[in-house]
Amino acid sequence: MSYLVLARKSRPQNFAQVVGQQHIVRTLQNALLRSRVPHALIFSGVRGTGKTTLARIMAKALNCESGQPPEPCCSCRSCKEIAAGSSVDLHEIDGASNRGIQEIRELKENIRFMPVMSRFKIIIIDEVHMLTTEAFNALLKTLEEPPSHVYFMFATTELHKVPVTILSRCQRYELKRVGSKELAAHFARLAESEGITMEPAALNMVVRAAGGSVRDGLSLLDQLFSYCGEQVAAADAAEVLGMVGGDVIAGTAKALLAHDLAAALERLETVTRSGMDLKRFINELLAWFRSLVVCAVSKDPAQLLDLPADELALLQETAASHSAQSLFLLFTLLMDSLEKAAWSSRPRFAVEMAFIRAVQAEDVVPVTELLGRLDSILAGTPLPQAAEPMPLYEKKKTVIAESKPPEPAPARPTVELPSAPPMPEEPPHLAEQHQPAPKAAAGGRDIRKDWPDFIKSVKKPWIASALSKAASANLENGKLILSYHDSAECSTLKIKEQFAELTALASDFFQESLRVVFDEPRACGLPTESGGGADAVRKERQALANDPLVLMAAEIFNGQVSDIRIGAQYRKPLAAAEEAADESDEA
Repeated sequence: MSYLVLARKSRPQNFAQVVGQQHIVRTLQNALLRSRVPHALIFSGVRGTGKTTLARIMAKALNCESGQPPEPCCSCRSCKEIAAGSSVDLHEIDGASNRGIQEIRELKENIRFMPVMSRFKIIIIDEVHMLTTEAFNALLKTLEEPPSHVYFMFATTELHKVPVTILSRCQRYELKRVGSKELAAHFARLAESEGITMEPAALNMVVRAAGGSVRDGLSLLDQLFSYCGEQVAAADAAEVLGMVGGDVIAGTAKALLAHDLAAALERLETVTRSGMDLKRFINELLAWFRSLVVCAVSKDPAQLLDLPADELALLQETAASHSAQSLFLLFTLLMDSLEKAAWSSRPRFAVEMAFIRAVQAEDVVPVTELLGRLDSILAGTPLPQAAEPMPLYEKKKTVIAESKPPEPAPARPTVELPSAPPMPEEPPHLAEQHQPAPKAAAGGRDIRKDWPDFIKSVKKPWIASALSKAASANLENGKLILSYHDSAECSTLKIKEQFAELTALASDFFQESLRVVFDEPRACGLPTESGGGADAVRKERQALANDPLVLMAAEIFNGQVSDIRIGAQYRKPLAAAEEAADESDEA
C-alpha cells in the first residue's frame, strides 16, 4: 500500500479528535442531542481548519447505527463506509469541477429518491462558492424546502462569494485559525506517535509556518520527518522550511532598536544565505514589532498575542526597555518601508534602505510639545524650560490704527514697533505712506537685482513669503521701503519679533544701518499724499476695488467689479447726485 500522508492519516474521525473549533463542535453536538440539526449547513474559514472534516463527522453522526449521540461510533457499517468514502448515500461534490447547472439538475434528480442503506442522504459540496449563478439559482428552492431525508453541507474558503439568497437558507459556522498552543500540542503528539523527537525551536518554526492551518502544518511535518529522520533539530527545520529561528528575528529587532546598522545588516545577510523568502522575513519582522507595541501598551499582552511563553517573555523584556512612542515610530517606519520592499524588484536593497532609515530614527518628540513650541514662536514668548508647562495658546494684544479722511486734524495715531540692534532709533509709523524713490534718486540705491537673493537668505518661510509679495522695495536715506497693494500681505512682518528680525536681516544683508518702512494703502482705502502719476492711480484703483461697500454690493447682487473709473468726468455726476440727495433730505 502507498504511503498515507499525515494530513489523511491523522484526519479526525469524531468530534473529540477535532483540533480547536470548540465553539462549533459544541454547537453541533447540542444540535444532535436535541434533534435540532438544520437541513443545510455551511462551514467557512481558511484552508486546513477542518471544514470538510466537520461535515463528514456530522454525516457519520446522523447515520450512525450503534453510537450514542452526539459522537459517532466509527465502527458500524455506515461509519466505516463514510470513512472509506464508499457510502452510496453520501455524495461529496467538488464545487470547482462540478459547478454548472447541469450537475445541479442531476443532483436534484438524485435526491428525490430515498436513501439506499442509511437513514439520510448527505450532500457535501466543497468550495461551494465556485458554483455558477445559474447553479445557485437552481438550488434555491430545494434548499428552502428540501426532502426530509436529505441534509446539505457546504464548505467554502470565500464566504463572501456565496449569494446571500443561499446564505439565508443555511446555518453558518465560521471556523477560526487554530491557535499556536493547540497546534504545537497536536504536532507534538503526532511526532511522538511516529517515534520522532523534535526540538522545541523546530516545533515553533512549524507552528509559525502553518499560520493556523492544521493541514499546512501536517504537510510541513511530513517534509521534516522525511529529511531529518528520528531527530528533528532547529537548524534542520530552518534549512528545510526556508526560515530563520526566532532568535534571528529578535536579534534584528534589537539591533534596529539599538541603532546598530552593522548588526542589522549582518542579520539580513544571515537570512539571505539561509534561503528564506524575504517577503516572509519582512512579515515576521513586522509581526515581531507589532508584538513589541502590544506588550508596551497592553496590561495583559498574553490575551492579544498567541505566542509561546518564552517568546512572550522576551518580547515583554525588550518592550520594557523602550518607550511606547519609540516602538510605535519604528513600527510605523518599518511598515511603510518594508511593505514597499515586499513588492520591489530588488527586495534586499529596499530592506537595507528601510534599516538605514530605522537606525536614524531618534527619540520621539511629542507632537504636543512641537505645537507648543510653534505657538510660542508665533506669540513672541520665550520657549519655556523642560520642567515648565508648555502653554498651547497665548492671547496676543492687537492694536488697530484708525485712519481718517485727509483734513486738518491732529497727528495721525501711530503704532510703534521696537527695532532690533543695531537700530538706535524707533521704526516709523506702520501706516505711513511713502512714494517709491526714483530709480536714480539722490540718497537712494537700486536693490532690484539683490532682492531675490535677500529673500533666499531669509530662513523663516513666513517672512520670506511676505517679502515676496511686496510690489516694490527701495533703499532711501537709511530706510528700506516695502510697498504693498494690500495691508494684509505685510501683516506678518508687523509682529514685534518678526519686525525686529527683518530689520536685523536687512541691515546685515545690505551692510548698512536700516529701518524698515511699509508703504501700504490707508485703512479708508485712499492714499493721503498726492503722489500723482501712474502709481498713485493704481493705488487708488486698488483701494476702491477692496472697499468694503464695493465688496458687499458685489456679494449682494451676485456681481463683480469690471471697470474702475476715477477720472474727473466721472466724479462730477457723482458729486451732483450726492448734492441732489442732500437737498432732498433737507426738504
